[in-house]
Amino acid sequence: MPWYDGWFDSDAYTLVYAHRDTEEAEQALDLVEATLQPDPEARVLDVGCGRGRHSLQLARRGYRVTGIDLSEPSIREARQAAAAEDLPVIFDVRDMRDPTCEACFEGVVNLFTTFGYFDDDAENQKALRAMRTALVPGGWLVQDFLNAPQVRATLVPEDEQTRDGVHIHQKRWIEDGRIHKRITLTPADGEPETYRESVRLFTRADLEAMYEAVGLHPTHAFGHYDGRPHTDDSPRLILMAERA
Repeated sequence: MPWYDGWFDSDAYTLVYAHRDTEEAEQALDLVEATLQPDPEARVLDVGCGRGRHSLQLARRGYRVTGIDLSEPSIREARQAAAAEDLPVIFDVRDMRDPTCEACFEGVVNLFTTFGYFDDDAENQKALRAMRTALVPGGWLVQDFLNAPQVRATLVPEDEQTRDGVHIHQKRWIEDGRIHKRITLTPADGEPETYRESVRLFTRADLEAMYEAVGLHPTHAFGHYDGRPHTDDSPRLILMAERA
C-alpha cells in the first residue's frame, strides 16, 4: 500500500503538522497575488488540497475554487468547513494524475510539497501534465515544494517532542533520491502508531525541465513566502509557470 494511503486521513498527520496554519496560507497567497495579479474572479484548481486550508483562503478572496485530493476524510472535512462559512468551493475526491477537465481554470496551485509522492517519475510527470491540461492557454501554475539542496544540507536525522500528551519520534534519511521519514506517535495511555513519508527530491532544474516537457513555461522562482529569491539555502522552492 502506498505510504500516503491513510496518513493524510489520520489525526496523527494533523498533530505532526499543526504548525502549518492559516497565517502561512495567507502569506503564500499574498505572494501569488503580488506576482501574478490574477483576475479577481479567476477559476483556480487546488491540487492536493487536503482539508482545504488554501482553497478556503482563495475562496475568501473571491476566486472560484475547486479543490481535489485523494483523501476522502480530508475532502469531507473541507466541505464541512466551506459550508460553515457559506463559501462556494467545490471539493472532489480525485487522484492528481487524472485530469480534472481541459482548459477550464485560469490558475492551478499545488502547495505545501503535495508532489513527488510517486515512486515512478513518469507518474509524477503525469500529475504535472494533468495540471497543465486543466489550464487555459496563458493560465498559471504555482507549485510550492521542498528545496532539495537545503534539505540535504540541513537534514536532522532524528528528533522527538511531545504535543497534546502524545510523544512524537521522527527519523529521517535520504535514499535513492528521496527524503524518507518514519514517524512514530505514542499516546501516554496507548500503543505506538508508525507512519512514513517518502518524497522525491526534485531540484529546481528537475521541475523546470518537467514543466517544459508538458508544455509549461517557468516564469518565477522564490525561496520563501515573503518573496525572497530562490537559492540553494532557501527554506522553500516556490515556482510559477505559464501554460504555453
